[in-house]
Amino acid sequence: MEKTQTLEAFYKEKLNWLPANLQRDIGHFNVFRLEDCVGPHSVPIQYSRREFYKVSLIRGESVYHYADKSIRASNPTLMFFNPQIPYTFETLSDQPTGYFCIFKEAFFTEQLRGNINDLPLFAIGGRPAYTLNETQNQYVSQLFDKMLDEINSDYQFKYDLLRNYVSELIHYALKMHPSETVHQHVDAKSRITAVFTELLERQFPIESPSQRFKLRSASDFAQNLSVHVNHLNRSIRETTGKTTTDHIAERLATEAKALLKHTDWTVSEIGYSLGFDEPAHFNYFFKKRTHLTPSAFRNG
Repeated sequence: MEKTQTLEAFYKEKLNWLPANLQRDIGHFNVFRLEDCVGPHSVPIQYSRREFYKVSLIRGESVYHYADKSIRASNPTLMFFNPQIPYTFETLSDQPTGYFCIFKEAFFTEQLRGNINDLPLFAIGGRPAYTLNETQNQYVSQLFDKMLDEINSDYQFKYDLLRNYVSELIHYALKMHPSETVHQHVDAKSRITAVFTELLERQFPIESPSQRFKLRSASDFAQNLSVHVNHLNRSIRETTGKTTTDHIAERLATEAKALLKHTDWTVSEIGYSLGFDEPAHFNYFFKKRTHLTPSAFRNG
Protein backbone atom coordinates (compact mmCIF):
# COMPACT_ATOMS: atom_id res chain seq x y z
CA MET A 1 0.00 0.00 0.00
CA GLU A 2 1.36 3.38 -1.00
CA LYS A 3 2.12 5.77 1.84
CA THR A 4 0.66 9.24 2.05
CA GLN A 5 2.38 11.54 -0.41
CA THR A 6 3.99 14.34 1.58
CA LEU A 7 4.80 17.79 0.24
CA GLU A 8 8.47 16.83 0.33
CA ALA A 9 7.80 13.75 -1.81
CA PHE A 10 5.65 15.78 -4.21
CA TYR A 11 8.43 18.30 -4.89
CA LYS A 12 11.09 15.63 -5.27
CA GLU A 13 8.99 13.52 -7.65
CA LYS A 14 7.62 16.39 -9.74
CA LEU A 15 10.33 19.03 -9.73
CA ASN A 16 13.41 17.49 -8.08
CA TRP A 17 13.78 20.41 -5.66
CA LEU A 18 12.46 21.62 -2.30
CA PRO A 19 11.34 25.20 -1.53
CA ALA A 20 13.50 26.79 1.12
CA ASN A 21 10.48 27.64 3.30
CA LEU A 22 8.80 24.23 3.10
CA GLN A 23 9.56 23.15 6.67
CA ARG A 24 8.83 26.54 8.22
CA ASP A 25 5.52 27.28 6.56
CA ILE A 26 2.81 24.93 7.82
CA GLY A 27 0.31 26.78 5.66
CA HIS A 28 2.36 26.06 2.56
CA PHE A 29 1.00 27.18 -0.83
CA ASN A 30 2.32 26.86 -4.37
CA VAL A 31 1.00 27.03 -7.93
CA PHE A 32 2.18 25.45 -11.19
CA ARG A 33 1.50 25.16 -14.90
CA LEU A 34 0.47 21.61 -15.68
CA GLU A 35 2.66 21.42 -18.78
CA ASP A 36 5.72 21.97 -16.58
CA CYS A 37 4.90 18.83 -14.59
CA VAL A 38 3.04 16.44 -16.91
CA GLY A 39 4.05 15.22 -20.35
CA PRO A 40 4.09 12.25 -22.69
CA HIS A 41 7.13 10.76 -20.94
CA SER A 42 5.98 11.31 -17.37
CA VAL A 43 5.55 8.35 -15.00
CA PRO A 44 1.95 7.86 -13.76
CA ILE A 45 1.54 8.64 -10.06
CA GLN A 46 0.29 5.77 -7.91
CA TYR A 47 -3.24 5.96 -6.50
CA SER A 48 -2.63 7.53 -3.10
CA ARG A 49 -3.70 10.05 -0.52
CA ARG A 50 -1.86 13.37 -0.42
CA GLU A 51 -1.37 15.41 2.72
CA PHE A 52 -2.35 18.61 0.92
CA TYR A 53 -5.35 20.06 -0.87
CA LYS A 54 -5.20 20.52 -4.62
CA VAL A 55 -7.17 22.59 -7.14
CA SER A 56 -6.59 21.78 -10.80
CA LEU A 57 -7.66 23.19 -14.15
CA ILE A 58 -7.09 20.54 -16.82
CA ARG A 59 -7.49 21.05 -20.55
CA GLY A 60 -7.41 17.89 -22.64
CA GLU A 61 -8.74 14.36 -22.38
CA SER A 62 -8.21 12.82 -18.94
CA VAL A 63 -9.67 10.38 -16.44
CA TYR A 64 -9.81 11.09 -12.72
CA HIS A 65 -10.16 8.38 -10.11
CA TYR A 66 -11.63 9.88 -6.97
CA ALA A 67 -12.75 7.60 -4.12
CA ASP A 68 -14.89 4.91 -5.78
CA LYS A 69 -15.67 7.02 -8.86
CA SER A 70 -14.01 7.51 -12.21
CA ILE A 71 -14.49 10.86 -13.93
CA ARG A 72 -13.77 11.22 -17.63
CA ALA A 73 -13.22 14.77 -18.81
CA SER A 74 -12.73 16.12 -22.32
CA ASN A 75 -13.65 19.80 -21.88
CA PRO A 76 -11.71 22.11 -19.55
CA THR A 77 -12.43 20.85 -16.04
CA LEU A 78 -11.90 22.43 -12.63
CA MET A 79 -11.22 19.82 -9.96
CA PHE A 80 -11.04 20.11 -6.16
CA PHE A 81 -9.19 17.37 -4.27
CA ASN A 82 -9.42 16.65 -0.55
CA PRO A 83 -6.50 14.87 1.19
CA GLN A 84 -9.04 12.77 3.09
CA ILE A 85 -9.84 10.79 -0.07
CA PRO A 86 -7.46 8.91 -2.38
CA TYR A 87 -7.31 10.23 -5.92
CA THR A 88 -5.21 10.25 -9.05
CA PHE A 89 -5.65 11.11 -12.70
CA GLU A 90 -4.34 9.83 -15.99
CA THR A 91 -4.03 12.10 -18.99
CA LEU A 92 -5.17 10.76 -22.35
CA SER A 93 -3.79 13.74 -24.30
CA ASP A 94 -0.24 14.00 -25.60
CA GLN A 95 0.10 17.60 -24.45
CA PRO A 96 -2.36 18.46 -21.67
CA THR A 97 -2.36 22.06 -20.46
CA GLY A 98 -3.69 23.80 -17.41
CA TYR A 99 -2.73 24.74 -13.87
CA PHE A 100 -2.87 23.45 -10.33
CA CYS A 101 -2.22 24.83 -6.88
CA ILE A 102 -1.54 22.95 -3.66
CA PHE A 103 -1.91 24.06 -0.06
CA LYS A 104 -2.26 22.76 3.45
CA GLU A 105 -5.36 23.33 5.57
CA ALA A 106 -3.49 25.87 7.71
CA PHE A 107 -3.31 28.16 4.69
CA PHE A 108 -7.02 28.90 5.26
CA THR A 109 -7.44 28.13 8.96
CA GLU A 110 -8.13 31.67 10.14
CA GLN A 111 -9.71 33.03 6.97
CA LEU A 112 -12.56 30.60 6.22
CA ARG A 113 -15.74 30.44 8.23
CA GLY A 114 -15.90 26.92 9.58
CA ASN A 115 -13.87 24.00 8.29
CA ILE A 116 -12.63 23.85 4.71
CA ASN A 117 -13.92 20.27 4.54
CA ASP A 118 -17.46 21.58 5.06
CA LEU A 119 -17.37 23.24 1.65
CA PRO A 120 -19.34 21.09 -0.85
CA LEU A 121 -16.45 20.87 -3.30
CA PHE A 122 -14.06 19.51 -0.65
CA ALA A 123 -16.58 17.56 1.45
CA ILE A 124 -16.38 13.79 1.60
CA GLY A 125 -19.04 12.53 -0.76
CA GLY A 126 -19.11 15.88 -2.55
CA ARG A 127 -18.81 16.52 -6.26
CA PRO A 128 -15.30 17.69 -7.10
CA ALA A 129 -15.59 18.20 -10.90
CA TYR A 130 -16.77 21.35 -12.69
CA THR A 131 -16.87 21.40 -16.50
CA LEU A 132 -16.08 24.85 -17.90
CA ASN A 133 -17.23 26.60 -21.04
CA GLU A 134 -14.80 28.85 -22.88
CA THR A 135 -15.75 31.99 -20.93
CA GLN A 136 -15.36 30.16 -17.61
CA ASN A 137 -12.09 28.61 -18.76
CA GLN A 138 -10.68 32.07 -19.53
CA TYR A 139 -11.80 33.45 -16.16
CA VAL A 140 -10.30 30.57 -14.17
CA SER A 141 -7.10 30.69 -16.26
CA GLN A 142 -6.71 34.39 -15.45
CA LEU A 143 -6.99 33.63 -11.73
CA PHE A 144 -4.25 31.02 -11.99
CA ASP A 145 -2.09 33.42 -14.02
CA LYS A 146 -2.49 35.99 -11.23
CA MET A 147 -1.36 33.37 -8.72
CA LEU A 148 1.70 32.55 -10.83
CA ASP A 149 2.61 36.23 -11.11
CA GLU A 150 2.15 36.80 -7.39
CA ILE A 151 4.01 33.71 -6.16
CA ASN A 152 7.10 34.98 -7.97
CA SER A 153 6.79 38.54 -6.71
CA ASP A 154 8.54 40.22 -3.79
CA TYR A 155 5.35 41.76 -2.44
CA GLN A 156 5.34 41.57 1.35
CA PHE A 157 1.71 40.48 1.60
CA LYS A 158 1.59 38.25 -1.45
CA TYR A 159 0.19 35.26 0.46
CA ASP A 160 -2.82 37.33 1.48
CA LEU A 161 -3.43 38.03 -2.19
CA LEU A 162 -2.89 34.39 -3.10
CA ARG A 163 -5.37 33.35 -0.45
CA ASN A 164 -7.88 35.77 -1.92
CA TYR A 165 -7.36 34.36 -5.42
CA VAL A 166 -7.95 30.81 -4.20
CA SER A 167 -11.02 31.94 -2.26
CA GLU A 168 -12.34 33.61 -5.40
CA LEU A 169 -11.74 30.37 -7.30
CA ILE A 170 -13.62 28.38 -4.67
CA HIS A 171 -16.61 30.72 -4.63
CA TYR A 172 -16.66 30.89 -8.42
CA ALA A 173 -17.02 27.10 -8.47
CA LEU A 174 -19.63 27.11 -5.68
CA LYS A 175 -21.86 29.28 -7.88
CA MET A 176 -21.65 26.67 -10.62
CA HIS A 177 -23.28 23.26 -10.79
CA PRO A 178 -20.85 20.33 -10.48
CA SER A 179 -20.49 18.00 -13.43
CA GLU A 180 -23.06 15.41 -12.43
CA THR A 181 -22.94 13.54 -15.71
CA VAL A 182 -19.22 12.76 -15.68
CA HIS A 183 -19.35 10.56 -12.57
CA GLN A 184 -19.30 6.92 -13.55
CA HIS A 185 -18.73 3.79 -11.52
CA VAL A 186 -16.08 1.68 -13.22
CA ASP A 187 -15.63 -1.79 -11.75
CA ALA A 188 -17.26 -0.38 -8.63
CA LYS A 189 -16.67 -3.35 -6.31
CA SER A 190 -12.92 -3.44 -6.94
CA ARG A 191 -12.63 0.34 -6.65
CA ILE A 192 -14.57 0.50 -3.40
CA THR A 193 -12.37 -2.27 -1.98
CA ALA A 194 -9.20 -0.44 -3.07
CA VAL A 195 -10.32 2.82 -1.50
CA PHE A 196 -11.46 1.10 1.69
CA THR A 197 -8.01 -0.48 1.96
CA GLU A 198 -6.35 2.90 1.41
CA LEU A 199 -8.54 4.62 4.00
CA LEU A 200 -7.76 1.85 6.47
CA GLU A 201 -4.03 1.84 5.83
CA ARG A 202 -3.56 5.59 5.85
CA GLN A 203 -4.38 5.69 9.56
CA PHE A 204 -1.13 3.87 10.27
CA PRO A 205 1.46 3.84 11.63
CA ILE A 206 0.36 5.13 15.01
CA GLU A 207 3.25 7.43 15.96
CA SER A 208 2.25 8.81 19.37
CA PRO A 209 -0.07 7.81 22.22
CA SER A 210 -2.22 10.86 21.48
CA GLN A 211 -2.89 9.75 17.89
CA ARG A 212 -6.15 7.80 17.60
CA PHE A 213 -7.45 5.25 15.15
CA LYS A 214 -10.82 6.72 14.20
CA LEU A 215 -12.48 4.68 11.45
CA ARG A 216 -13.23 1.57 13.48
CA SER A 217 -16.39 0.15 11.88
CA ALA A 218 -17.82 -0.62 8.46
CA SER A 219 -20.31 2.21 9.03
CA ASP A 220 -17.46 4.68 9.62
CA PHE A 221 -15.89 3.77 6.29
CA ALA A 222 -19.20 3.75 4.44
CA GLN A 223 -19.96 7.24 5.72
CA ASN A 224 -16.58 8.53 4.52
CA LEU A 225 -17.09 6.98 1.09
CA SER A 226 -20.75 8.05 0.86
CA VAL A 227 -21.90 4.54 0.04
CA HIS A 228 -24.41 2.30 1.83
CA VAL A 229 -22.76 0.08 4.40
CA ASN A 230 -24.37 -3.03 2.88
CA HIS A 231 -22.89 -2.15 -0.52
CA LEU A 232 -19.47 -1.67 1.06
CA ASN A 233 -19.66 -4.96 2.97
CA ARG A 234 -20.87 -6.90 -0.06
CA SER A 235 -18.18 -5.44 -2.34
CA ILE A 236 -15.35 -6.22 0.08
CA ARG A 237 -16.55 -9.76 0.79
CA GLU A 238 -17.00 -10.57 -2.90
CA THR A 239 -13.62 -9.03 -3.81
CA THR A 240 -11.48 -10.37 -0.95
CA GLY A 241 -13.43 -13.23 0.63
CA LYS A 242 -13.24 -11.47 4.02
CA THR A 243 -15.65 -9.19 5.83
CA THR A 244 -15.02 -5.50 6.38
CA THR A 245 -14.83 -6.14 10.11
CA ASP A 246 -12.20 -8.85 9.60
CA HIS A 247 -9.98 -6.47 7.59
CA ILE A 248 -10.23 -3.78 10.27
CA ALA A 249 -9.55 -6.20 13.12
CA GLU A 250 -6.57 -7.79 11.36
CA ARG A 251 -4.96 -4.41 10.74
CA LEU A 252 -5.60 -3.30 14.32
CA ALA A 253 -4.02 -6.49 15.66
CA THR A 254 -0.97 -6.05 13.42
CA GLU A 255 -0.46 -2.50 14.64
CA ALA A 256 -1.02 -3.53 18.25
CA LYS A 257 1.74 -6.16 17.97
CA ALA A 258 4.14 -3.60 16.49
CA LEU A 259 3.42 -1.07 19.23
CA LEU A 260 3.80 -3.66 21.98
CA LYS A 261 7.15 -4.83 20.63
CA HIS A 262 8.68 -1.55 19.47
CA THR A 263 7.47 1.14 21.89
CA ASP A 264 7.61 1.66 25.64
CA TRP A 265 4.01 2.88 25.78
CA THR A 266 1.82 1.31 28.44
CA VAL A 267 -0.80 -1.21 27.39
CA SER A 268 -3.47 1.36 28.24
CA GLU A 269 -1.84 3.97 26.00
CA ILE A 270 -1.62 1.52 23.12
CA GLY A 271 -5.24 0.48 23.55
CA TYR A 272 -6.38 4.10 23.65
CA SER A 273 -4.43 5.01 20.49
CA LEU A 274 -6.12 2.10 18.72
CA GLY A 275 -9.57 3.36 19.65
CA PHE A 276 -10.31 1.36 22.81
CA ASP A 277 -11.58 3.61 25.59
CA GLU A 278 -11.20 0.90 28.24
CA PRO A 279 -8.04 -1.26 28.71
CA ALA A 280 -10.26 -4.28 29.34
CA HIS A 281 -11.79 -3.92 25.86
CA PHE A 282 -8.34 -3.83 24.28
CA ASN A 283 -7.21 -6.85 26.29
CA TYR A 284 -10.29 -8.80 25.19
CA PHE A 285 -9.79 -7.84 21.53
CA PHE A 286 -6.09 -8.67 21.52
CA LYS A 287 -6.51 -12.03 23.28
CA LYS A 288 -9.30 -12.99 20.90
CA ARG A 289 -7.06 -12.30 17.89
CA THR A 290 -3.76 -13.70 19.23
CA HIS A 291 -4.70 -16.01 22.14
CA LEU A 292 -2.34 -13.96 24.34
CA THR A 293 -2.85 -10.95 26.57
CA PRO A 294 -1.01 -7.77 25.47
CA SER A 295 1.39 -8.10 28.43
CA ALA A 296 2.13 -11.73 27.69
CA PHE A 297 2.81 -10.93 24.03
CA ARG A 298 5.12 -8.07 24.97
CA ASN A 299 7.09 -10.17 27.44
CA GLY A 300 7.15 -13.29 25.28
